[in-house]
Amino acid sequence: MTQNQPPRLLFVCLGNICRSPTAEGVARTLARRAGLKIEVDGAGTGAWHVGEPPDRRMQAAARKAGYDLSSLRARRTRQEDFERFDLILAMDEENVRDLERLRPAGNDTPVRLLLPYGSLGLREVPDPYYDGGFDKVVRMIEDAVAALLDRVAEGKLD
Repeated sequence: MTQNQPPRLLFVCLGNICRSPTAEGVARTLARRAGLKIEVDGAGTGAWHVGEPPDRRMQAAARKAGYDLSSLRARRTRQEDFERFDLILAMDEENVRDLERLRPAGNDTPVRLLLPYGSLGLREVPDPYYDGGFDKVVRMIEDAVAALLDRVAEGKLD
């Protein structure tokens, strides 16, 4: 991150249709409300859903909480993301491992779990794709993203 450039955050989950687009949508909305300039994106470690919108159940849960995910489309993480973003936020430990395998040699962009930024005392965002719990996932992500954006506003990106 340079003085003239807003912080760039990438949210990553498995398919980029549930958790990471929710984090992206929440971050965009909360940053806009706070007048915070940031760049955010979402991506998945897998390519199963590239080009697809977020899962309809996730969109419904997010919409109920005040977040519109309808314009987002899934994409896969790529090595260039490590150069483009200042901080990469994974939804679970498997995502962290997959990202570390993708990391270009010599790159030091931080990869962190998202949830520890929040107040819930949790480490991983559960994947609601098969087991449900979409509303709960939105609340978990909202808590962590709000705390993360507080840190970003203070100039802390660790």
